[in-house]
Amino acid sequence: MNRSRFWSLFVTALVIFSTGLVAGMWLIKRPVPQEQPQFKTLDSSEAVVMRVYKEISPAVVNIVAESLAMNFWMQVVPQFGQGSGFVIDNQGHIITNNHVVANAENLEVTFKGGKKVQARLVGRDPLGDLAVIKVDPFPGMEVAPLGDSDHLQVGQRVIAIGNPFGLQQTVTAGFISALNRDIVIGQRTMMGMIQTDTAINQGNSGGPLINAEGKVIGINTALVSQTGGFAGISVALPINRAQKAARQIIALGRPIYPWIGIKSWMDLNEQTARTMGLPAVSGVLIFEIAPGSPAAHAGLRGGTRLALAGNRVLVYNGRPVLLGGDVILEVDGVPTPTYDDYRNTLIKKDIGSTARLKILRGHQEFFVTVPLVEAPGMASL
Repeated sequence: MNRSRFWSLFVTALVIFSTGLVAGMWLIKRPVPQEQPQFKTLDSSEAVVMRVYKEISPAVVNIVAESLAMNFWMQVVPQFGQGSGFVIDNQGHIITNNHVVANAENLEVTFKGGKKVQARLVGRDPLGDLAVIKVDPFPGMEVAPLGDSDHLQVGQRVIAIGNPFGLQQTVTAGFISALNRDIVIGQRTMMGMIQTDTAINQGNSGGPLINAEGKVIGINTALVSQTGGFAGISVALPINRAQKAARQIIALGRPIYPWIGIKSWMDLNEQTARTMGLPAVSGVLIFEIAPGSPAAHAGLRGGTRLALAGNRVLVYNGRPVLLGGDVILEVDGVPTPTYDDYRNTLIKKDIGSTARLKILRGHQEFFVTVPLVEAPGMASL
């Protein structure tokens, strides 16, 4: 072998060796790819939310409600509002809030994936802020499973799916902060509501509040805010109450309220009771009872004389104050310091059942049992 060929082979071997050495060192320093973590259990909060969203979101819809209004030039123009809802049966019935669809002339429902269909109003429950609308069922339509809201616990994880600000299929999560909250919404008090820290903004109304098992336990109804934006307090209508009203609406086109025949009343507090010469109690002072009503047959009494301040007749909620009537203190052992308390206790009962009322008449307390019948129209309870 001549000298030139020797050096050529030597240089070639050196280059191969150097290249292998560098490659080996690079491989040694290169991080070994780690297996990506998988959600192998449903114990983590992320897994729960992901699973619930995947299972329930196909049953959650966006609702666009078109109504007609007059503009500045007295022209009839369309207005659009929107909210959320969810399918409750395979017939295409959808639950939402009454305030989402009230006064709507046209209802358009959008399902996950963008499918748009027309809906019709089945019936509304303004007192409970509930409405039922219906779409024609179609292949692949999903139904949201309903849970039990009578056995909830503070601290339970809950998930909300809805369409805040028109953004479809948005999910938020949080916890039940309190139960049986009494919330003033507009001119009425909604009692027994679920309070949650789950973000419920404009457009979430009517959507489902879901537990970790993937079952609907409430209808997202309102946020409690001084600014109009989410401030950590939202409320939802318990699903058991909503489901009862929805069944009535589907069957009859209207909710059925129990009624005993109180036509007018006044919330009586301890201070006012003293000024009327009564014991210091809180309750519902009856002004007037409907003739022939269950309350009348049970012997309850309304007021007998006008309340005067000088020569002026005192008025409460647009009605003259009548003194001398019975005061309802309790219904079935539940204190009723206000008419809202009385109404919301009575509304949980069924037509044909009875209510046991604790009554104050003058300075005497006694109990009376009153049968419950269907309220005529939107009559008082």
